[in-house]
Amino acid sequence: MDLFLAPPTAAGPVHLGSPYEEALTALRPWGEPRVIGPTSRRARRLMGDLDGVGCTVFFDAEDHTTAVELWWPGEGRQSATRVLLDGHDVFTAPADTVLADLRERGWTVDAEDLENVVVPGVSLGFTRQTSQEVPRDGQGLPVSFTSVLVAGTNYYDFRHAQ
Repeated sequence: MDLFLAPPTAAGPVHLGSPYEEALTALRPWGEPRVIGPTSRRARRLMGDLDGVGCTVFFDAEDHTTAVELWWPGEGRQSATRVLLDGHDVFTAPADTVLADLRERGWTVDAEDLENVVVPGVSLGFTRQTSQEVPRDGQGLPVSFTSVLVAGTNYYDFRHAQ
């Protein structure tokens, strides 16, 4: 199965801006997601497992989807599900290849923090953090991304506020 990333509008079956019940329905084919919150720090979240690919859906105070984060299955775990961005599986393709393709599209890539790369305005966020044994590059970073977040266009504006 393929989960397609379509920033800044959707990640897999979940569309940004969709109401809570719609997001819940989109995740149910993979099992009943866990509901977390609301908490004092944020509105409600849904957590699920899409064939081994972890998924968290974030909601605002009005219960509309604001972001979707997907993360790789983990060390030694396999999944038949691919998370695709422009034809690249973000959890198996080299991170440098994914970022080069994003730059070729004309998108700004903020890689000041190499473990937490963002594409502002789109909004995409990638992490390369893990304590697990994975292939690493010359800087000690995982070769591939370990999570990807798709959000609304202004989600990462705070990183560029003066």
